[in-house]
Amino acid sequence: MAVVEIFLRKGVDGIIMTNQVVSTVQPQSQRSGQRSQEVVLRTKDLTKQFKQRVVVDRLNLDIRKGEIYGFLGPNGAGKTTTIRMLLGLITPTAGGVEILGRDVLAYRASVLPRVGALIEQPALYRSLSGRDNLRAFASALGGVPNARIDEVLEIVGLTGRQKDRVKTYSLGMKQRLGIAVALLHDPALLLLDEPANGLDPAGIAEMRDFLYRLSQAGKTMLISSHLLAEVQQICTRVAIISFGKLVAETTIEELTSGQGEFQVKVEQAQGALALLQTQSWGQSARLDEHGNLITQAPNGRGRELVAFLCQNNFIPDEVRQSEHDLEQVFLQLTEGYAGI
Repeated sequence: MAVVEIFLRKGVDGIIMTNQVVSTVQPQSQRSGQRSQEVVLRTKDLTKQFKQRVVVDRLNLDIRKGEIYGFLGPNGAGKTTTIRMLLGLITPTAGGVEILGRDVLAYRASVLPRVGALIEQPALYRSLSGRDNLRAFASALGGVPNARIDEVLEIVGLTGRQKDRVKTYSLGMKQRLGIAVALLHDPALLLLDEPANGLDPAGIAEMRDFLYRLSQAGKTMLISSHLLAEVQQICTRVAIISFGKLVAETTIEELTSGQGEFQVKVEQAQGALALLQTQSWGQSARLDEHGNLITQAPNGRGRELVAFLCQNNFIPDEVRQSEHDLEQVFLQLTEGYAGI
């Protein structure tokens, strides 16, 4: 049975859906150069209108092979509607979705089996063991070899608990089992809606690690999440939508860069501030809430800033390029929208 048929029959229950993971993540800056240019998921002017309300407005996204792509926006911004259109569960009013180069609505029977999805908490059989859950879902999907069940149990770290009933599992284990369901048919693309939902800090760290390992194995992932600190750590690129419109799509580094500013820790910060503000390049200099200087640099170069301060007897203890927190950037870009 094709994946799409299960989605259409089960809908909200989310048969192909899961939420849980474990792994050790490289800093985003070390991952950004490893992306393929092959586009796995593309939306073209994707639009959905309910009566007079436009929920998703001409959305254009390109997600490349191996990316962990963050999909962010306030509640009600159109994220869930977009994900349902990506899965062929609802029909766009205009525009379209391509997965692996094929239109989802025209080729759903061949395209959607290449997609695994997790919508919040997975729908599992609590009285069955983890392994029997996978057998049940595999049967609904048309069957998979026992060797593949062994493989996904190993991937999600549940081999040792595969015979235990799901009702004895922690929330994190249930989430990982849900991801195992989504991986049964070895999909090329995973759509994960709030994969760390309800997890404690240890579970969140495990999920982060696990998603990174899947990416290293060539899986492409779109993650919708409210845990912006996690998104900042794990994602290569992000898209932010507000009122159904795309307001930003870029790398984490570009989104959080401090616009050429530097953070300087120095004694006599007030005196150094007064000096900097006499310079044409330092007129916007200011102190942050911790008493550190935030300033531009001559010619945008940190070494010239250090040299200038030293020449004027303000020896800095620390100079580093300023970065914005992703949450701060998110709130600025979605200003005026009610709530995250």
